[in-house]
Amino acid sequence: MTKTDNSLLPNRLRVVIAGGGTGGHLFPGIAIAEAFYEKIPDCKVLFIGTDRPFEKTILAEKEFDHETIFVQAFKGKALWSKLAAVVVFPWAVYQAARKIRNFGANLVVGVGGYSAAPVAVGAWIMGIRVVIHEQNILPGMTNRLLARLASRMYVSFEHTQMPGDPKKIRLSGNPVRREVLSLAGQRPPRSRSGQHRLTVMILGGSQGAHSINLAVAAALDELADTTDLYFIHQTGTADEMDMKAAYARHKVPCRVKVFFKDIASEYAQADLLICRAGATTVAEAAVLGKACLFIPYPFAAENHQELNARVLVKDGAAGMILEKDLNGRTLARLIQYYLTHRQALIYMADRVRAFGRPDAAIDIVNDCLNVIAKKHLLALLLLGLSGLKWKRSSRGLKF
Repeated sequence: MTKTDNSLLPNRLRVVIAGGGTGGHLFPGIAIAEAFYEKIPDCKVLFIGTDRPFEKTILAEKEFDHETIFVQAFKGKALWSKLAAVVVFPWAVYQAARKIRNFGANLVVGVGGYSAAPVAVGAWIMGIRVVIHEQNILPGMTNRLLARLASRMYVSFEHTQMPGDPKKIRLSGNPVRREVLSLAGQRPPRSRSGQHRLTVMILGGSQGAHSINLAVAAALDELADTTDLYFIHQTGTADEMDMKAAYARHKVPCRVKVFFKDIASEYAQADLLICRAGATTVAEAAVLGKACLFIPYPFAAENHQELNARVLVKDGAAGMILEKDLNGRTLARLIQYYLTHRQALIYMADRVRAFGRPDAAIDIVNDCLNVIAKKHLLALLLLGLSGLKWKRSSRGLKF
């Protein structure tokens, strides 16, 4: 994606990141925001999304400006909830439009999630350029609806099918947070986990995964006589104490937390990730070259996590267990296999790097700046023509 001449940009660049709610949508938005600040240090970025605690906490820790709108989810809800979502949507658009106008936005970047829709629609009504990013191989409902309004559609997978004009599609990859990206190509630091032959990192997404936690607890029974294992486990809130008790009962060395704020340092220790197949996890594993055993969330919209995983599995870049086949014995046997067949991990890690796009965020920003510059240049030309018309008419010429 080509760079742009910064002299063609507005003097006060203002960008809205719309969407979030979950880590899969929020973290790519954060990566894009970081790239905007890297490229244009004096620009301003505003996140507009929901008041969900996860979203508010993460953005506050990152010190990003964040405003919320009242909007309700539509997909996967009961009939009355869907009707309520439709009824409140115009109010959400109005709220979003006011915030966009007060902020003085030049561009809205939709990163998915139901809260992105009213923000993007509000911007489009106001004549402000909208671009969207789709993290998964199968586009979400929000991005399918917004595709025809967008000036650009950035996709993470080569075969993602977006509606609308195919000329607007750019293969960018999925943006990865700066702290994770900084580890790419570095040697893992020494730590407690480095004393063991295999460090297994369990990730169930930003909220944890109960079924994976149960399978790991059962697998510990099977792994009772296995040494040289170390576990790093993100449990989510509900299962933290139970998982700590399970590791302690089996005397398995581990590091267990509800949520790892410094995820980069934890990634650095891992030899094997056992995780969901959300787009952000897939992208981060690929950039870092981490062998993965995917357990896709079976209730993800239109089964997109399994589709994400199959792209890598088909190329030998990852393993996969479907949740219907997940149990302690199966998981334990695979962990034992990788413990004694390190070459298999090395092979997967090497293959997965081909899917990594470390420049995704900066490529998206460069292209976004082109979108902004073209509109700004057009506005200047129209202003110039308007001024020329006025000068001529002041001399008595009529048009």
